[in-house]
Amino acid sequence: MPADPLSRVFSALADPTRRDMVAQLAIGDATVSELAAPFDVSLQAVSKHLKVLEEAGLVSRSRDAQRRPVHLEAEVFDLMTKWIERYRRRAEARYRRLDDVLRSMPEEPTPTLPQEGTPS
Repeated sequence: MPADPLSRVFSALADPTRRDMVAQLAIGDATVSELAAPFDVSLQAVSKHLKVLEEAGLVSRSRDAQRRPVHLEAEVFDLMTKWIERYRRRAEARYRRLDDVLRSMPEEPTPTLPQEGTPS
């Protein structure tokens, strides 16, 4: 698994099953059984997915009497959002500069096409 936190998060979210689990946890905490319900996989497979999410810092598990709910750690999304925002701002700045250049260019007359029946 990659060493830096952002790479671990993106790597964990590369799997569609894990993304679905994160979406389910965004609604509220859930047990492993509850997370496994929509999937045609074993509880052991779900646990392995959760371990990857946990190692990436996306989820945590707690103990509530007999239940062991899985909780989404939303702060990790701040890390991703900051990274994405930085590059979004850069891309928008490039597009604004391109818009400025295009606006500053003199307009050229639109070429007219020869009419049918007239020699070109």
